[in-house]
Amino acid sequence: MRHLLLGLIEFREHNLPLYAERFRELSAGQEPDTLFITCADSRVAPNLLASTEPGELFTMRNVGNLMPPAHADGISSGDLSEASAVEYAVTVLKVKNIIVCGHSNCGAMRAVIAGSHLDDAPNLERWLDHARPAWARLPRKEVTDLEPHDRLSQENVLLQLEHLETYPAVRRALAAGALTLGGWWFDIATGEVHVYDKANGRFVVVDRESLDRLARS
Repeated sequence: MRHLLLGLIEFREHNLPLYAERFRELSAGQEPDTLFITCADSRVAPNLLASTEPGELFTMRNVGNLMPPAHADGISSGDLSEASAVEYAVTVLKVKNIIVCGHSNCGAMRAVIAGSHLDDAPNLERWLDHARPAWARLPRKEVTDLEPHDRLSQENVLLQLEHLETYPAVRRALAAGALTLGGWWFDIATGEVHVYDKANGRFVVVDRESLDRLARS
């Protein structure tokens, strides 16, 4: 705890002056343009990866960056927290983008592959049900040089994007051309973020040459 409290002091003494004006502006309200859904893993730092400032990302984090699909009536099949965040971001904040970002060496994906019962974590075991369909369909996909848990992590990103489209608010915004969905994958070892390229059906490292094309996809 002491190092966390010390961090507060250091922020106030060294960093707060740099952001003081921005926080004053944000005190009146928020206007983020992106809902960023990612894993609770401590190694994933959304604002650092996307080079964003406070107020730019509306962030939702959970184990495995999962988005439970909605039933036919639009109600989530899982925890209402995730569904509420999506509806708030899309209908109230009017975000223009939703990003689902997975990452390498994800413990949740390893647990899905292991398939063992988590007797001491029953809630976690049920939660991971929202990722298991990705593992079930993965063997039919092209094999890459990635480890199975990393291949699953990428496939899971695509599955969660599909889950997002089961929500009426998301479908309406997509149909109106007011919303874009994107899949990202963070390779912790290299620090590179890979973006899903729909045209080629794979995750690629974005560069300035591919920027405009990937931004439109």
